[in-house]
Amino acid sequence: MPKNKTTTEALPVKAVKSSLISPRLTEKSAILSESRGVYAFNVERDATKRSIIASVKAEYKVTPESVRMVAVPGQNVIFKGHRGKRSAGKKAYVYLKKGDKIDFA
Repeated sequence: MPKNKTTTEALPVKAVKSSLISPRLTEKSAILSESRGVYAFNVERDATKRSIIASVKAEYKVTPESVRMVAVPGQNVIFKGHRGKRSAGKKAYVYLKKGDKIDFA
């Protein structure tokens, strides 16, 4: 039997559960989106690059060139005298082709 070849294509749009949580609207992400066409998103912790590409295609109707992912570590906090921890997460930088834009408004 031949081995299954992995493809670099995104998953079909109908089979995608959105792995995007929200756009990451910060000063840094605003500068990146205006100057370089790079958009930042908070994503699910189990999200993959392929699932993020498919989610962006489905929700925003643009085709990403590439995706870079960054793990966001949890932070120790003290709130009203009690110690706690903010949960960890993941963010993704989505690079678009020149001329493509995402409007969050």
